[in-house]
Amino acid sequence: MLRWVQLAPTNHTWGFSKCHIIHPNTLPQKAGVGYKAQHLNDILKDPNSIGWIEIHAENYMGDGGRPIAQLKHLREMFPVSCHGVGLSIGSESPLDTDHLARLKKLVDWLEPAMFSEHLAWSTHDTSFLNDLLPVPYTQDVADRVVEHIQQVQETVGRQMLLENPSTYVAFAQSDMSEIDFLTDVATRSGCGLLLDINNVFVSATNQKYSPKEYIDAYPTEHVGEIHLGGHEEDSDEHGDTLLIDSHSRAVVDPVWELYEYTLAKAGARPTLIEWDNDIPEWNVLANEATLADALLARHNQIAAQ
Repeated sequence: MLRWVQLAPTNHTWGFSKCHIIHPNTLPQKAGVGYKAQHLNDILKDPNSIGWIEIHAENYMGDGGRPIAQLKHLREMFPVSCHGVGLSIGSESPLDTDHLARLKKLVDWLEPAMFSEHLAWSTHDTSFLNDLLPVPYTQDVADRVVEHIQQVQETVGRQMLLENPSTYVAFAQSDMSEIDFLTDVATRSGCGLLLDINNVFVSATNQKYSPKEYIDAYPTEHVGEIHLGGHEEDSDEHGDTLLIDSHSRAVVDPVWELYEYTLAKAGARPTLIEWDNDIPEWNVLANEATLADALLARHNQIAAQ
């Protein structure tokens, strides 16, 4: 089993054992946004309004066309983070080698500053499910996830960040906590972690545990990127609050507060504003990035005192 070991930066590349080369973390410790084509003209008019952009890998696996041309132009202006949603890292089935080959082709020319995926599964046999489904936290599943992550990192030649999921119920067969699961996977695979603060808040509310205690226990030394997003509020059959990770609204105050708490514990990290549904006008999205930048700047000012 291949163990990835991150070495010190040399000549603007980072080395891995067995001569695997990745690119450095060149995302600034500022706020970025998930790129949407309808915002292109606004971004070009005011590129200083954001620090970086993130794209969904599956939207750019073609060989040409306007989306590829736009992305090639944007990558000359901004650091880019590449976020996958289709690898099905947690699936019982082997990874789709055709999908992995398309991902490698994209990563090779895009040379993103970061590459990430979800701790989830979305495939069964030959079917693709339009959802990111959680996994039980068992040692067998952890072993499979480690194997899949190592296959991805071996193929694309760089470290992957693994994102914590939003969950609604707990698996009865889980025999370890989410924190222990993520720590085990990151340690053994050599991957980094993408800490989604909204997912923490959603899961904690739905399963009635403390989001701050979750952050206290989280292995923040592995975190390379933070996500912030919006959610919708519903209720379950018992009338209890049920939060849905929709990425369709502005970040709510309790999530901003949890983000500040995380910065105080973990330090500044590149932070993404996710808004994937009911896309707002650019000024609304840019304002969310400005709020995140203000909190990052406040944290850095306090840390420097």
